Amino acid sequence: MSHLKALKLANAKPPAVHSDPIQRARDKVVEALAAQKAMAEAKLAGQHYAPTHKVWRKNEAGQRVLVEAPKRIRQGWFQDAYRKVFFGLRYAGKAIEFAKDKNAIEVGQLDALPSVIDTLIEAVQAGELDPQLAAAAAERSKQLRKAG
Repeated sequence: MSHLKALKLANAKPPAVHSDPIQRARDKVVEALAAQKAMAEAKLAGQHYAPTHKVWRKNEAGQRVLVEAPKRIRQGWFQDAYRKVFFGLRYAGKAIEFAKDKNAIEVGQLDALPSVIDTLIEAVQAGELDPQLAAAAAERSKQLRKAG
């Protein structure tokens, strides 16, 4: 007991984590857009973008170990037949429509893509895509309920 007397004891609780689904969706989209921007900048620099994450795998002895594995990230932009670059955003397994029947942004050249992604990040943080994100999440949960 003499060891505990040397310590300063307190009654404390950790801060509550935000469980706001709208903010959580915004954070996920911003994180995905940041990865897209990093991928585009690496492509412009002529480098390969290969982020990693930690996953549990079994080793030769059958024990579970934590290893780094390459993270699979799908490229969000594409070129049409006229070599024009377009960027599309996906959330909850669904392409997001920015306006009625408009699911892509015409970028033009690849070197303009990072600034377009920055603009998209600002729009997401301002809440301009909240209705589309909520609709995609609702549709995804509806599909999961049917399957399960």
